[in-house]
Amino acid sequence: MIFSVLGRYFFTRYVVTVAWFLFGVMSIIYLIDFSEVIGDISAEAGQGMTDAMVITLLRLPYILQQTIPFIALFAAMVALIALNRRNELVVTRAAGISVWQFILPFVVGATLLGAASVLALNPLASWTQKKAMGLEAVGRGQDHTVPWLRQQTDGQDTIIGGRGIAENGTELLQAVVIYFGDEGQLTKRQDAKRAVLDNGWWTLYDVTEVEVGELSTHKDEVRVKTNLDEDFVQQNLVQPDLVSFFALPRQIELARRFGMSTKALETQYNYLLSLPFLLVAMTLIAATVCLKFSRFAQSPAVILGGILSGFLLYVTSVLVKAFGSSGVLSPLLSAWIPVVVAMALGLTILLHQEDG
Repeated sequence: MIFSVLGRYFFTRYVVTVAWFLFGVMSIIYLIDFSEVIGDISAEAGQGMTDAMVITLLRLPYILQQTIPFIALFAAMVALIALNRRNELVVTRAAGISVWQFILPFVVGATLLGAASVLALNPLASWTQKKAMGLEAVGRGQDHTVPWLRQQTDGQDTIIGGRGIAENGTELLQAVVIYFGDEGQLTKRQDAKRAVLDNGWWTLYDVTEVEVGELSTHKDEVRVKTNLDEDFVQQNLVQPDLVSFFALPRQIELARRFGMSTKALETQYNYLLSLPFLLVAMTLIAATVCLKFSRFAQSPAVILGGILSGFLLYVTSVLVKAFGSSGVLSPLLSAWIPVVVAMALGLTILLHQEDG
């Protein structure tokens, strides 16, 4: 069916509908997010309208990937309703083509959309979101968003943190290094524009240094010895949803090597693997409420039921994913159970509607 003229026509209709939804959702996200970003930029740090536009554009792929399941649901519903209103599905059924044949192009389209989201959109969102966080850190307030890292090297006890990360965690933006004495008392603080980790050293740039009882001094560059491994730092600083699909297996292996919990990373990896099947489940849900012929319009109650069902599936998958990340459920089960259950329900309803 997918390679026939009719199959290609249905597939084209689905792709066009998805493209329009992507354009519309991206426009709405950009406008709403821009209004939020413009209020957070710092004029004192030299940021302006252009910086807000760039930050919003960089944040767009990360936010867009959260909406992909709903785009798949609404695109399938709109495409099927449009075909129904023009009697094209009626003619298709009259020609002896079953629902399982003409729904196949939509299932293939949903699978390809999911694959594109995992293989292309996710790595892009991972890269652009980290860049956006770096630009946002320039104008951010005093609250630190990067966890503090403690290091002890050559008898010197220090902690280091920052307001943003770049280069997968090996570069801290608006970095702060605090030194402690032998008895745990604070002895010195260094504030740097950025700190770069390389070969056992933190290199601090544009540093303001303050020692207890002394006036502050400025230094162009300061090197701080560290026993922290680059992989260890990356593992601690980078959030699981900011790790690209292709880098997740290595991050999981690193976490195991350092004796850290891999639940969140494994859950994210399995969630991305299951995403194409989640979109197929969304398409089946759309089919259950949009295939019944109506001369003038589909029943609003039926359409609302389909939307609520898709929303419930998405919320359930996110909730169960949180259980997997926290270790309450197995990462494998938390990612796949909602998808399998939703697909089984969708197929069961279609079988009941079409085959009795």
